[in-house]
Amino acid sequence: MRKYQICTNCVMDTSDSRITFDDKGVCDHCNDFYTNVKPNWHTDERGKRKLDDLVAKIKEDGKGRDFDCILGMSGGVDSSYMLHYAIKELGLRPLVFHVDGGWNTELAENNIRVMVDKLGVKLHTQTINWEEMKDFQLAFFKSGVPHIDIPQDHSFIGTLYNYAYKNNIKYILNGGNISTECVRNPMEFLYYGTDMAQLKDIMRQFGTVKMKTYPFSSIFKHKIYLRYIKKIQVVKPLDLIPYHKEEALALLKKEYDWTPYPQKHFESQFTKFFEAYWLAERFGFDTRRVQFSSLILTEQMTREEALEEMKKPAYNPETIEVEFNAIAEKLGISPTELRTYFEMPKKFYWHYKNQEWLFNFGAKFLKLLGVEKSIKR
Repeated sequence: MRKYQICTNCVMDTSDSRITFDDKGVCDHCNDFYTNVKPNWHTDERGKRKLDDLVAKIKEDGKGRDFDCILGMSGGVDSSYMLHYAIKELGLRPLVFHVDGGWNTELAENNIRVMVDKLGVKLHTQTINWEEMKDFQLAFFKSGVPHIDIPQDHSFIGTLYNYAYKNNIKYILNGGNISTECVRNPMEFLYYGTDMAQLKDIMRQFGTVKMKTYPFSSIFKHKIYLRYIKKIQVVKPLDLIPYHKEEALALLKKEYDWTPYPQKHFESQFTKFFEAYWLAERFGFDTRRVQFSSLILTEQMTREEALEEMKKPAYNPETIEVEFNAIAEKLGISPTELRTYFEMPKKFYWHYKNQEWLFNFGAKFLKLLGVEKSIKR
């Protein structure tokens, strides 16, 4: 068994089984950031010029249309700030697009509503067929893998891209950003959500209903066909400006009476359960390590602050049984059945059909083209 080690620079540790350390005890996540990401990440005048050019093109292409772009809105801090910035600072006219996968929290719905109402923009909500979503999620539980949030994540991506394609919307605004997400999740725990070989294999073995309406989207479709053939472009403005999480939170609270979540991704009831409890307790990986390490590298949090936070569980021990039972009830199974999935032998993406080789090749190719900055996954 590998001896425990934690990075001397961030809080990533050997719970990521593929992590490596240099002779100073600094991990490969940090070294990748300093070598490959930071030198190519420009939020100064270079970033502003690139953003100005992008915005001018979006506005020109959107003339005569009701919307000049589409913005996926989860209710989280990044997409919420992205909506504010797109309208107030960039003067864009986005269609706000929300996918309801069945797990919205009241807080997320309120945060979306207060922003949409104050900004006076249209909100389009698309709801996923619950019977299909429920069966898909149960199939992942039965498979034993850690990445059980893929059915929800995949539906968000597929629905958004399909809508943009059908309605000839050429620009998708994305709140993803280097500032708070420069450290990648270990692939063993959070595998690629668009590996159709894996999705089909798990559904074939454990699914029980026909997926007639679920919005599948392969890597070829949204990375190649839609991007290069249909010319649908994903734009990440937050990568081109100084973006600081606490400043964004303060603005959202002041301007929109927006309410923060206890942790990143907690706008979804299922993702909260998955990241705070299931992944940490069943597989021994705490996603806060990735989140806090990203903030450490971009100088928004100290390592000492992160270590102090890590001493506390991400979930509330006093309410976790109630939350556990609520998840089971929503999925239409007993708490006892859900517990059997928690205690079953652990499996990982490599235990099922997968196209890891394809994703690795694509990542290297995009890195050569300058599309991807990081090489660590």
